[in-house]
Order: sequence, then C-alpha cells, then structure tokens
Amino acid sequence: MKNNFLNSIAALALITAVFSSCAKKLDLLPQNDLIPEKVYATPDGYKGVLAKIYGGLAIGGNNGPAGSPDISGGLDEGSQIAFIRPFINCQELPTDEAVCFWNDQTIKTYHSLNFTSADPFLKGMYARPLWNVTLVNEYLRESTPEKLASRNITGADADAITASRAEVRFMRAFNYWVMMDLFGKSSFATEDYGVASDDLPGEISRKDLFTYIMSELNAIDGDMLPAKTAEYGRVDQSANWALRARIYLNANIYTGTASPAYYDSAIIYAQKVISAGYSLNNVQVKTFSGYQQLFMADNDKRTNEIIWAINCDGVKTTGYGNTTFLINAPAGDDKSTYVYNAGGAGWKGYVATSGLANLFQDLSGSTDRRALFTTSLYGTSSTQIQIPQLLNASEANFGDASSGLHIAKWRNVRSDSLEIHDVTSRTFADVDFPVFRLAEMYLIYAEATLRGGNGNAATALNYINDIRTRAYNGNTAGNITSAQLTLPFILDERGRELYWEGHRRTDLIRYGLLTTGTYLWPWKGGVSGGTAVDAKYNLFPIPSSVLNANSNLTQNPGFN
Repeated sequence: MKNNFLNSIAALALITAVFSSCAKKLDLLPQNDLIPEKVYATPDGYKGVLAKIYGGLAIGGNNGPAGSPDISGGLDEGSQIAFIRPFINCQELPTDEAVCFWNDQTIKTYHSLNFTSADPFLKGMYARPLWNVTLVNEYLRESTPEKLASRNITGADADAITASRAEVRFMRAFNYWVMMDLFGKSSFATEDYGVASDDLPGEISRKDLFTYIMSELNAIDGDMLPAKTAEYGRVDQSANWALRARIYLNANIYTGTASPAYYDSAIIYAQKVISAGYSLNNVQVKTFSGYQQLFMADNDKRTNEIIWAINCDGVKTTGYGNTTFLINAPAGDDKSTYVYNAGGAGWKGYVATSGLANLFQDLSGSTDRRALFTTSLYGTSSTQIQIPQLLNASEANFGDASSGLHIAKWRNVRSDSLEIHDVTSRTFADVDFPVFRLAEMYLIYAEATLRGGNGNAATALNYINDIRTRAYNGNTAGNITSAQLTLPFILDERGRELYWEGHRRTDLIRYGLLTTGTYLWPWKGGVSGGTAVDAKYNLFPIPSSVLNANSNLTQNPGFN
C-alpha cells in the first residue's frame, strides 16, 4: 500500500498545481509553467496533485534531493525548504533534546534561543506550510462539481475526486496548525482567495486560526473515510481526531484563554482514536523491541499503532530533508548502527543534552528499551562509553561534535532483515515519519485528565502503564502507582516516549518551561549551565523577507 501511494508521488516530476502568478500573493516564490487546464485535464492529473499535497511533507522539490525546488529565494533545498527537517529543527533544537554542532549559517541560534527574523531556516519553515496550503487551495478550486463537469470527468472518477476534498481540507488544517504552533499568526488564504486578484493575503491571529482549524476539522469529519480505512500514508477520521486531541491539549496556549472544556475535548478525541482499534506495537522482532520498530525502514507495517505517517522512500522520495536527515544527522563513525552495511561515517552533527538522558534515570532500575543511544563518541566507535561518562564529556565541551548524547532512534534498517530500497548508495531512507501514533493519544488522555478534564484516573494510569510495560519489553517493573502519576511525570514520560519526533518545544511551552529559569539544560540561552531567556522566544519571529513582501502582516512582539 505504501508503494502504491509513493508511486503517485514519484510520478509527479512534471505535475505541480502551483503557478508563478500566485507567488506574490503567497509571499513565496513557487515556480511552474503548467496551467490548470493542463494539470487537471484528466483524473490522473488530480491524483498526481493529491499525491503532491502529501508529498510536500516528504520532499523539497520535484527532482530528487536537489535541482527543482518547490520554493526558490536562495534557500537550501535539503535543509531549509523541506518539511520534516525544518520542523524537527524548530521543535527539538531549542530544547534539551537536540543540539547542532554545525556552523551552517544561523543553526546554532536555535538551541541558544536567540534566533531573529533574518534567519534563513525560519524563512523556509514559514514558507513550506503556506506553499502546501497553496496547493490545497488550488486543488479545491479545481475539484468543484462545475469544474469536473466542464472537463467531462464523471462517474467513479468524479466521485473519488469529490471524496478527496475532505482529506485535502484536513491537510490544509494540519499545515495551518504548524503555523499556529510555531509562529502564532499567519498569512491566510483559502480556496476563496482568487488567483486573479492582485491583493495580498491578510493576516490571521493565533486565536482566530485556532477557531478556523477546529471549525474545518469538525466540518469535514463526516466526509472523511472511517478510522483505519484509508490507504497507508493518507488520512482518515482517526487523523482528524488525533489532530484535534493534540490541539485541544494546547488550546490554552493557542487561544490565550484557560478553559477546562479544552481538556474535556482533548480527552474525547484521544479516546475516539484509542477506541478505533489501534494497539501499541508490543511484539519484539529479532532483537528489535516493539518501540524500536516504529522508527525503522519497515515501519509501514506498524499500522496497529501508527495513525498517520509521512511516507519516505529511499528511491521514490529522495531528499536530505526527510527522515534521511533524522538517521544521518546524529550518526558518526558508527553509521552501520543506523544503516546496514553502510560505508563511511554519518553526518556528525546532532546530539542531545543531559536533560534527555536524565529522563532515563529510571524509577525501578530496570532497562527502558526506549533509550536508543549508541555507546560511543563520534570518532571513537570502538570505545564503549556509558551514558554518565558521555554526559561528563558533553558538559565539559559542548561546542565540539566529539561529545554529547548520541541518538540512535531512527534507523534505516528493516526489522525483517530485507534490503532497504536504496540498496546501492544507502544514502536515502525508507523510514516513514509517524505524525500521530497511539502512544501520544494515551499521553494526551492522561495529561488532560490530570489537568482537570473529565477523564477517568484509573484509565489514565492504565494507559501510562501500558506504555511503560511496552518500554520494558513486557515487564511491569517500570509501572507506576496512582500517586506517581503527576503532571511532571507526564512531561518526563512524553520526553521518554516522543523524543526526536517533534513534540518537545510545544510540551515545554505548555508547562511554562521553555524560556523560564524553572528548568535549565546545557547551553539553554547560550550559557553552559543554561539560563532563562526572553519569553518572546516561545514563538518564532515572522521572517523579515515575508514582512517586506506583504504589508498586511505584522511581526510577533519583541522581534524586529
């Protein structure tokens, strides 16, 4: 099923329904010479654009890793205009979970929490979701009954295109959620925004964007495929419920208004997903734990737990901005740990601080199988070094890529021992990126219950212990009591379960810990022992180039 969908993406090299006439209005620079009449002339054209709507989260352009970028403007196709890599940079680098040692432009300002509106990485991150939204809006304009009839598209083909409109609207809501979470407000346009207009799009506030997203998700729910019925890599009702649960958990931040009703809603939608037939991936395969299999090259088989994943493939969606980055960035001379039979070294760039490792100083003394770290420093792969020693080295010299906690969570290795697709060069990954999975829904239910939502405390405890039993490979030694189930514990458990999946920044903001001095980690604020920073860094600034292009937009407070 994964391959069928990826075939559509791979075939899209010449089909992209974003037109250069839209560039000024969208504050972006997408380029394409095709016109709607040509792109949407046949049902296959619609399928191609639908695949690109999904593919815009996996690839940065239409010609492999480089050469035909979706977004121009002097940005790097691999590191700055894809989705997964820039999103991970925004969600992990400002936290205790990731530090980048490279000197690439402004990348180090993420961890020190002193980024600016001139940051090129943020320019790409701002552009990517809006580029994806543009594609969605064009698809919706071109898939009305009137448009289909004018092109003599009828019968089952017309029905399939009409049915796809709900999932496409979900994809727009998802991309706007990214904007709401990272930047707060956003440039805003729907399919009603005319292509022929010379007007620049307006700005939508964070609170109004929250209202719009939730309204859209509610409106399309009944038109989406039932939970667990969509083709792998595409969304159905369970993805809709999962996004709503995630947003409602953070609604106090997004709306600026505290309301217990938000936690009630988070519980309702998390439970809807939980009750849809998903289960934690518990069965060990060879030496790989059920947890580890979720981040390997055959994780498309883990649909029991993965609710929706961004499809990545070493041949069909090649690029340096998807999970290829997550596998290579932390790898050193021990690259064979991450990719079977791989020659040479990894990229030697990303590690974590003691903040992450400290989460695994376990309550029971047993082994948490989620602690997927290698036991070697970069360049000394034959030397066995335990985590405490690694941390000592890391704290002493954090400006050097030879130190730091070495993450081995993402691996371009199959649990069934079959070959990866990129068997010749072993450069690009087959590992899909799980956007939503069941364990997150368990954690949302438990946290929302503890925050006053109308959940069941015993059920919340059972969900957390289910996660921990899986973490200990079926052993209940790591299970906790009701007295131990507290909000600080949930935050730590989210760190243990969801690290390097794009959650940590949002979590720390929700707990009031990202910018304050309550919780410090190495080099927070650019100080070796960590320091508090200005609260303005709870949001990223609107890129200055965007503000210069559209006078309707305004900067976030505190930024120039």
